[in-house]
Amino acid sequence: MKSIEWKNGRIIIIDQRKLPREEVFLEIDGLADLCEAIETLAVRGAPALGIAGAMGIALAAQKSSAATSEQLLSELKKAAEKISGTRPTAINLSWGVKEALDAAERAGDAGEMKKAVLQTALEIAEEDEKMCRAIGGHGASLVPQDAKILTHCNAGGLATGGYGTAVGVIRAAYEQGKNIRVWVDETRPLLQGARLTAWELKEAGIPFKLITDNMAAHFMQRGMVDIVVTGADRITSSGDAANKIGTYGLAVLANYHRIPFYIAAPFSTIDFSLDDGMKIPIEERAKEEVCSFRTERTAPQGCDAANPAFDVTPHGLITAIITEKGVVTPPFKENLSRLYSQEAKVK
Repeated sequence: MKSIEWKNGRIIIIDQRKLPREEVFLEIDGLADLCEAIETLAVRGAPALGIAGAMGIALAAQKSSAATSEQLLSELKKAAEKISGTRPTAINLSWGVKEALDAAERAGDAGEMKKAVLQTALEIAEEDEKMCRAIGGHGASLVPQDAKILTHCNAGGLATGGYGTAVGVIRAAYEQGKNIRVWVDETRPLLQGARLTAWELKEAGIPFKLITDNMAAHFMQRGMVDIVVTGADRITSSGDAANKIGTYGLAVLANYHRIPFYIAAPFSTIDFSLDDGMKIPIEERAKEEVCSFRTERTAPQGCDAANPAFDVTPHGLITAIITEKGVVTPPFKENLSRLYSQEAKVK
């Protein structure tokens, strides 16, 4: 299953809002529809958003009637602003947009631009699964033989091009024959763990139990959690990591109970322009997501609510960051910088 694909000039996504009750695929052939799909979480997850960002630029290019490369580039830059503005925390979204724009700027005439942008988007999608499998392989080496793993939100195939980051680590460990069991946080307020991660693990035949978010401490206290592994939407150069709200609390709990806490994410999630997690913009979503679920009201009418979509885990609480390039351990600033330098030399 692919969470996002390019077919016949359109972006095809599985509508994550409908899962697990229905498997509905959306055919997106306009920029406004893509932006709405991103904002309403029909497509979500940092790596998947990177693919969506690049494909959005490709879609804008294919739809354009601009006669010159200058006109087309101007249109693509406007499209880039719209796409990147839909969700400010996930760096992969703006990264994918930038990769596609850079390809356009390197091309010649308008026709070549369109081809270059689409080719870049397709390459990003193709490379994503390879990267996730590499992340899974590196991360599986950290998983004990009979591990009880806790994960939060959804960092699986739905959040990527098809394999997963944190769930990719779980998948790889399971495929290696390790006798693992998974605790799946439900992940309030939108239940991405209950709706999406549980669905993915069930489909894969991986043993798991669903728990409410406030049960994690109970199971840690009783020695029933061996490691915690989550994804990330943005990581600073110092190793601070923004992920779905509730992740920071898990890291504090894991630290207290001396449980390894791992972040699994592609290298493109690292924002080397930021060295302090408190500078990461945190998306604030509608209060209705907290006061209701789907169409069911769960709080009194007129109830006010706060709804930050992400929190930031300081690097001091993170045992290691698992990327497709390997497992990065503290000191993160020095070791991430070394990887960045190696990447720059390759390019």
